Amino acid sequence: MEAPHNMAPRLLLLFLGPVLLTLGGGMEDQARREKEPAYWNAQAMETLEAALRLRPRDHRAKNIILFLGDGMGVSTVSAARILRGQQEGRSGEETMLAMDTFPYLALSKTYSVDKQVADSASTATAYHCGVKANAKTVGLNAKAVAYECNTTFGNEVFSVLRRAKAQGKSVGIVTTTRVQHASPAAAYAHSVSRSWYSDADMPSSARRQGCVDIATQLVTNIDIDVILGGGRMYMTPKGTPDPEYPASNSRKGDRKDRKNLIDVWLKAQQKKNSRYVWHRKEFDEVNVKTIDRLMGLFEPKDMRFEIFRNSTRDPSIVEMTEKAIQILSKNPKGYFLFVEDEYSQWRRIDHGHHDGIANLALTEAVMFDRAVHQASRLTRESDTLTVVTADHSHVFTFGGNTPRGNPIFGLASKTAEDKMPFTSILYANGPGYVHVNGTRGNITMGDYYDEEYMQQAAVPLDSETHGGEDVAIYAKGPMAHLFHGVKEQNYIAHVMAYAACLEPYKDCPPHPTASAGHTHTLSALLLCLSSLLWLLVS
Repeated sequence: MEAPHNMAPRLLLLFLGPVLLTLGGGMEDQARREKEPAYWNAQAMETLEAALRLRPRDHRAKNIILFLGDGMGVSTVSAARILRGQQEGRSGEETMLAMDTFPYLALSKTYSVDKQVADSASTATAYHCGVKANAKTVGLNAKAVAYECNTTFGNEVFSVLRRAKAQGKSVGIVTTTRVQHASPAAAYAHSVSRSWYSDADMPSSARRQGCVDIATQLVTNIDIDVILGGGRMYMTPKGTPDPEYPASNSRKGDRKDRKNLIDVWLKAQQKKNSRYVWHRKEFDEVNVKTIDRLMGLFEPKDMRFEIFRNSTRDPSIVEMTEKAIQILSKNPKGYFLFVEDEYSQWRRIDHGHHDGIANLALTEAVMFDRAVHQASRLTRESDTLTVVTADHSHVFTFGGNTPRGNPIFGLASKTAEDKMPFTSILYANGPGYVHVNGTRGNITMGDYYDEEYMQQAAVPLDSETHGGEDVAIYAKGPMAHLFHGVKEQNYIAHVMAYAACLEPYKDCPPHPTASAGHTHTLSALLLCLSSLLWLLVS
């Protein structure tokens, strides 16, 4: 039988043949090919042949990267895939995102202990710490009660990030939100309120009982090597002018205890070369070969949507991910990296959806996928477990019997029963519910392609809500095959811990053998294919 690594060139050609043909012609050529049964049969046979060669990487992971698309439900992924393809001049539906190339896939059940439709705090505790929890709380089990400080103590649960650090690995957090936001906070903090960003946000009774704000825990609970995102104002004494917005009173430092937590972090490891930056210029000047620890806080609160990001002042999620990997990967024992893009109001994917503005959310999703792709370029699948998932979904959908290649932000092909047009993208609830004189507004009176256009919603709410359906888990690398079927969300943390032989797991996967890289061809081929696609169409 032919050795797998000798089959690789032939298999690569099988993958690249139809792709290159597709890219070589226009949309009309592609449409003509798709009418031929041979096109679809060949494509399916090639995919089947690749699947038959897929073998699990059943050895230990040196590194772990967890990508979290906050609010990135399956419908968001599908719409983002189409958007990216259309940005590149194609019809869109056939596009492959970087995460689409991952060989292993599962569904995650996102409910929390007390909520059928969960929030970002309880879900973060699940995928970071391995247990389901209550809404509004981070890093605590379900015995903790939201906002009741005295239920904190004794109910702490500990993240994979913390366990990785305890075993000598480097650890990092990258987010487009404030670094004290619920999603990253569960990796390092224990709080009965996700909103206790600084001590100024806490009731005096909680401070008296011994509870600690999330920003303080960021720099005191765990020595986090790389911290990149927003959240400057929660780190400095009350009244401290912001370096980027010195005249803004609303962006000044927020801390009542008069502590400068940036200085606390910088001084925590005197023997290491640590650096704090707040501007793109300083960020670009960081020498990853000499810097051991990096904190970059680029906005007083959350970072801006990608559409509105000032590229001369703030780095993108792609650039922050790259810098983090370059610094963390210097540790011979490996690293754990958490990367989050949130898709809502000033919090990316999640916040764009909460505002009912799909363009903001989907543009963030495309950029998030670019970060996934960049991480794939900088890492080896043989030693790095990469997981991409979401904490929850949104009540976002697109439909309307639209034709192939219909602009993702465009109109459905038919009018509704009220004789009015509607966009393919709609929300089940949210601020987009607008009725004029008892009837739905005529959307053609405005520009529904505008980047801040608010899609219509069926039920009026100030803010669109999360969705309760399962979300996807994409995985590749060592032990990625353990992600399959439908799983509870807290299972994610357990797979990551087991793959890297972290607490509580002792009976661990073996270290990789020298020949391990020659026995797994599919994922490497998919990554090669993905890289080629990016080079050809980006």
